This record gives sequence, C-alpha cells and structure tokens, in this order.
Amino acid sequence: MDMKKRITLELRNRSPAEIAELVLDNSRSADGEVDGLTDEFTELEFLSMVNVGLTSLTKLPSLPKLRKLELSDNNLSGSLEMLSEKCPNLTYLNLSGNKIKELSTVEALQHLKSLQSLDLFNCEITSLEDYRESVFELLPQVTYLDGFDQEDNEAPDSEADDEGEDGEDGAGPTGVYDDEEDEDEDDE
Repeated sequence: MDMKKRITLELRNRSPAEIAELVLDNSRSADGEVDGLTDEFTELEFLSMVNVGLTSLTKLPSLPKLRKLELSDNNLSGSLEMLSEKCPNLTYLNLSGNKIKELSTVEALQHLKSLQSLDLFNCEITSLEDYRESVFELLPQVTYLDGFDQEDNEAPDSEADDEGEDGEDGAGPTGVYDDEEDEDEDDE
C-alpha cells in the first residue's frame, strides 16, 4: 500500500491536527520521499516510517511537536539536516538499518538540542573505529546511542520492560493455583 493511502486509512475520518501518533510502517513511499504527510499534522508526537523505502527526508513537513521518530530499515544516507529544521523537538531518533556511513552525516543532528536517544544499529557507520566515542563527542546532547549510554548502561526503556516482566512472573503462580483448583473440581 502506498504511503498516501495508508495515511488516509490511519486518519479514520479525523483531521490531521487530531493525530498524535502515526504508524506508516511497511507502506511504500513514492520516489523514496515522504509522501502524503503535511504541515497539518501539528499535534504529531510520534511518527513511525519503518521499512517504507525512504531515500530522502527533503519532503518531510514541519512537525514542531514531534518527539519520537522511527526511520529504521530505509535507504537514508543523508538529508538528516532536514530533521533539525522540521522536527526541532525530537528526543528519540531511530535510524538503524539505513545507509549511514560517515560521521559527517550524523553531524547534521547537532542542532537537535533535545535529542537524547539515537539508534544507528546496523548502519555502516557502526563499523568505524571509535564509533561510539566519536558520536557521543559530536552529539553531546545524546545520552543513549544504540540503546546504551557512554558507560554501557542500558537505556531506561529496556529496564522498565524487564521490571514489567518480573511483575508478570510474580503473578504467574496465582494463575497456576487457579488452574489446579479448576482441575480438582473437574475430577470430582
């Protein structure tokens, strides 16, 4: 499905200004560009365009409230300077699985003053010598690179997920006892 059609479907008869989250994963972009997204999405805080075939961000509209942007598994190799112009309040940016090879490409993110988390996993740039140190030096505002801080501590999102799993484990035995009681009743 092409990106324009997908946006129309995701709107579900709402106006673009009512949308805070938009997931366009696996839709197809026309000519490798952002297609169908407009400046009318004034309240958008989360945008996901994973695996949509993007090669450029030049047609990205102005999204002043956007905080989280998922762009993994595309063909982006540049045009990242568009992000600081169009999405100045980004705190989270996932560019994993793109064609980013050089530090100079990432340098364009210096103007994203609120950026805290950057993911470049599975990009060629990660094979550069001193990759992590260089990116942290280039982007001092970034706390987490590829899910870890400079001291290799995991980003809190991952830890929060782990705590949730522990809670579910704790609830597990209750379910087991209930099942046993049900079995006992069946036996009688």
